[in-house]
Amino acid sequence: RIGLMESGGGSVQPGGSLRLSCVVDGSTWRRTWFRQAPGKEREAVATTLTYVGPPDYADSVQGRFTISQDNDKHTLFLQMNNLTPEDTATYYCAATSVRSAAAWTSPDKYLYWGQGTQVTVSS
Repeated sequence: RIGLMESGGGSVQPGGSLRLSCVVDGSTWRRTWFRQAPGKEREAVATTLTYVGPPDYADSVQGRFTISQDNDKHTLFLQMNNLTPEDTATYYCAATSVRSAAAWTSPDKYLYWGQGTQVTVSS
């Protein structure tokens, strides 16, 4: 079993920045940040393979968000810059230990989820 716990959410003004963290307890193949706004479907934001390969991003956050990990792969980060009200959502980290051809953006690909952390962007 893989344990995930997010932190770092909060309220910021448009144009501000936040850094989310997700402590990962267990061996994973891929780790991904998702978000879900009220009344909307869960949306994949950014992903990284645990050990090799480049990250990937949703078009809506490309150039503003950066996904990274610490050297021992125990913590996943999401640096979010130039935030807009449209970024307001609950953010979740998700992980899978199984290699899959399914798109990284599909929530069904991930068995393990954190509890979520709220990000609110407003003036």
